[in-house]
Amino acid sequence: MKHGLVVDDSAVIRRVAKRILELMGFDSTEVDDDVKTLDRCSEAMPDVILLDWNIPGVDCIELLRKLRRMPGSEAATIFYCATENDPMMIGRALRAGADDVLLKPFDLRTVQERLEDLGATGRQAQAS
Repeated sequence: MKHGLVVDDSAVIRRVAKRILELMGFDSTEVDDDVKTLDRCSEAMPDVILLDWNIPGVDCIELLRKLRRMPGSEAATIFYCATENDPMMIGRALRAGADDVLLKPFDLRTVQERLEDLGATGRQAQAS
């Protein structure tokens, strides 16, 4: 089974994003900071990571760079999840190693389409 990791400081966003990944057939884990993210990824690199762009006290671009330097990260699909369509921020995220950017709020269909475009899907989910 493919594994997904949701990194966000908001418990509500983590639960929603985790549920979206689970509907797509991913076994998913939630974390809320950089230390837990790096620990989880060092244990086993997830297939998909949804990384929030703004976690208090964390430079999320630097966290993204650290993730990309970890063993196995080349096979992981990393989405940088943002609330604003800021071309400068999107460019920085893509240069730091994000495969794509998801704008919040996102839903099952959006995540599924983006993962399919990148070839990183779990099982087919039914939108309800």
